[in-house]
Amino acid sequence: MSSTTESDNRRSNVILRTLIDEMLEKVRHLSRNSSAWTEEERSRAEAELDGVMARVRRVAAQKHTY
Repeated sequence: MSSTTESDNRRSNVILRTLIDEMLEKVRHLSRNSSAWTEEERSRAEAELDGVMARVRRVAAQKHTY
């Protein structure tokens, strides 16, 4: 696949791109702040990240079923 086609695919699935951006932001937030969090706060942040990752997988799978 050419880089132009890959770039077009990334732009054409705005929902997936938005979810991936959200996932990356949560990972960065977790990485920056986790040392100061209580176990409960860390668990909650990890659960939120798991939720975003599940949504990314669902949207990505839908894209490939057409």
